[in-house]
Amino acid sequence: MLDYNVPGGNLSRGLSFMQSYKLLIEGKELTEDEIFRANTLGWCIEWLQAYFLVLDDIMDNSHTRRGQPCWFRMPKFGMVAVNDGVILLNHVRRILRKHFRDKPYYLHLLDLFDEVEFQTASGQMIDLITTLEGEKDLSKYTFYHRIVQYKTAYYSFYLPVACAMLMLGGNLDNHIDVKNILVEMGVYFQVQDDYLDCFGDPETTGMIGTDIKDFKCSSLLVKALELSNEEQKKVLCDNYGKPDPANVANVIYNHSIKFHYFLKTNGLMLNLDIAFVIVNPWCLATELLWVYYLYIL
Repeated sequence: MLDYNVPGGNLSRGLSFMQSYKLLIEGKELTEDEIFRANTLGWCIEWLQAYFLVLDDIMDNSHTRRGQPCWFRMPKFGMVAVNDGVILLNHVRRILRKHFRDKPYYLHLLDLFDEVEFQTASGQMIDLITTLEGEKDLSKYTFYHRIVQYKTAYYSFYLPVACAMLMLGGNLDNHIDVKNILVEMGVYFQVQDDYLDCFGDPETTGMIGTDIKDFKCSSLLVKALELSNEEQKKVLCDNYGKPDPANVANVIYNHSIKFHYFLKTNGLMLNLDIAFVIVNPWCLATELLWVYYLYIL
């Protein structure tokens, strides 16, 4: 179960933690113990990611993840995967306790992981209640930013950098600018993911896109609703959330220009936000933000 769910993917969250940690120590020579603890914490972030994905695939009734069948779709597993997800989460806390409880930042690490888990679960809840079976209403899709902020951005972008700062004795309350920009980067990351769900090649992405037929609150849908006239909105309402490939094709054909425009615009706004922080002399670790931006996005 661990080999199937944890090491797959690009390991971007764990690797970005290591990149952040190496950057913040500013060339200091690390001891073997420091290297071991840093690698351990990076894997804890990946284990947390695996927990989220195992349960998310069940709730979304997904078919593939990282180019292979979702764990709950493997023969003889099914809903046993729910308990497997819980085991993944519990191992994060066990690993933290075993390797970090003698460190002054241990309690801060626990608080950070607990808070990020709560934020992600809250984002997942908002996402799910917008797609309740039998209650499909496009007018409810007005809080996309909040869903992504809590469901994706905090654990994917803020958590790795925050862990690096804690290991080096940093006070997270003193670096709100860093947090805000990382969260916005996470939102843009999800916008890209939504785009790939619609237009990406499954051979490259490792996933079969289902957002349109599953009536997901996608960034592309939100922008299409904003830019559409009444006739185009009717096409969306008549076709969005229906599994027939013809319905999916109608959505893509009638709104593809808006989708491309939205992705380009979001990238421009993110670059402007990062530029503002870079020129702000009171922001710590601005170089880190650039490395993280280039490394992950």
